[in-house]
Amino acid sequence: MMAEAQATTMPVGESAAIDAVEHQLGVLFRRSRALSAEMGRAVHPELEPGAYSLIVRIDEIAPARSSDLAAYFGVGKATISRQLKVLEELGLIRREPDPLDGRAHFLDLTEEGRHRLGHARAARQERFHALLATWPEEDVRLLARMLTRLNTLTDNLT
Repeated sequence: MMAEAQATTMPVGESAAIDAVEHQLGVLFRRSRALSAEMGRAVHPELEPGAYSLIVRIDEIAPARSSDLAAYFGVGKATISRQLKVLEELGLIRREPDPLDGRAHFLDLTEEGRHRLGHARAARQERFHALLATWPEEDVRLLARMLTRLNTLTDNLT
């Protein structure tokens, strides 16, 4: 809280604090990728590591279009198409034709996909609760506010 009240602009690259944040974010990103891979295996043992984020995004915005997913993840349509094909073959998503555009499809989770994702999310939430249960509640709230602030800033970078 005190840091927020005394906010000053630091020249980028000249601050040990910024270097420490960059380092810790790198650690967090690596651990996040590993957790996503683990969560993907919890959804289905044959799920590729990157596919967990894809199935989560489909659940968030369904009905989803593959072109919107490709844009969101910053990958080509061919990459998304390959991943979607696997998700469909595993019975986790379904495609329905777009009535306004015969070339396009809407994507949504199947009941099986929704069930498996819900189970994996519940396990992930239990882990986060266990990790943060020893922290004072105000620290957890501060972390949430700071992550929100950082994510808001980085929304403008993509």
